[in-house]
Amino acid sequence: MEAVGQLTGGIAHDFNNLLTVVIGNLDMGRRALDMEGGDARLRRSLDNAQRGAERAAALTQRLLAFSRRQPLSPKPLDAHKLVMGMSDLVSRALGETIRLEVVTSPGLWPIEADPNELEAAILNLAVNARDAMASGGSLTIETANAVVSDCQLPGQGAVAPGSYVVISVTDTGKGMSKEMAVRAFEPFFTTKEVGKGTGLGLSQVYGFVKQSGGHVHIQSEEGQGTTVKIYLPRLAGEEAADEEEGAKPAPEHGRSDECLLVVEDDDDVRGYTVELLRELGYRVLEAHDGPSALRLLERQDAPVQLLFTDVVMPGMSGRELAERARAVQPDLKILYTSGYTRDAIVHGGRLDPGVDLLVKPFTYQALARKVRDMLDGRIRPADREPPPPRE
Repeated sequence: MEAVGQLTGGIAHDFNNLLTVVIGNLDMGRRALDMEGGDARLRRSLDNAQRGAERAAALTQRLLAFSRRQPLSPKPLDAHKLVMGMSDLVSRALGETIRLEVVTSPGLWPIEADPNELEAAILNLAVNARDAMASGGSLTIETANAVVSDCQLPGQGAVAPGSYVVISVTDTGKGMSKEMAVRAFEPFFTTKEVGKGTGLGLSQVYGFVKQSGGHVHIQSEEGQGTTVKIYLPRLAGEEAADEEEGAKPAPEHGRSDECLLVVEDDDDVRGYTVELLRELGYRVLEAHDGPSALRLLERQDAPVQLLFTDVVMPGMSGRELAERARAVQPDLKILYTSGYTRDAIVHGGRLDPGVDLLVKPFTYQALARKVRDMLDGRIRPADREPPPPRE
């Protein structure tokens, strides 16, 4: 599973580079069309292409989920509230022939996880269970506290002893053989007909849970149904968060006296990024590698406010470039970008935890807001993604 995870993560990285160009240029075309009052048919075509590209980006996120390289935003959570809050959504997904039952335990411990990804994992399990109950049945979602001692879960190896919150999803479907259960979390493995599923639903659950420091276990018997248990570590000394983040304001434009240096070895990604930043009003310099960027920086009479660099480049890496650039200009702000996620590049030693990183494919709004916030000093350490858990 680890080798497959590395392979899928690498593929997703390459696709994210391509999708940055596709999504970015489609977005620019749509905005230009809106300003010029272009015809509705062309706008619909661009909208359809944009939606297709966004679905492709979502697919790469599912690959990254399995490889444990997706960006997560963990926060303290009450699993009981989360499950109860999504029960209506699950019921609608199951349909009229399947009865949903939610069983919760009092005094459930708080956990720390990405709420959106946890909801997606539970919904994936529910939809997978629905497909196994073509003639109807029942689905039970249960939450409970559990203290785990040294033990083994089939296919998981040793489970770290400790306190966990367990979310169990049980169906009364057709079940599966032991051979199928062993392969259930592999990406692209599916028992459905061709065209009926990607085989990424359970692999996404597996990757998310492992990335969150937990474990996942499947119990199934042919003709007797299936139970999938998600183990997430207890969060000690924290209250679950209730408040929702407010909507972020529209990004502000740049000023012509603000100079940015973009360093990216992919010509198409660099071209899109430079055009976008110039459209926002910034003065932009560009380079295809680290040495060229340093030469540009040394020749500038006026200071460069921000360096926007890819992390993984031939020759000089983004990290080495940033260190040498700050030797030339100590107050230079650094923003990294990569088709890999924070976990992957931090674990690989290419970046330190807590640095500012914009993951590809990024949108016009995401880049504009991130650059503006950094230049205005609105990025605080607490705003950044937390460092990944040590394994």
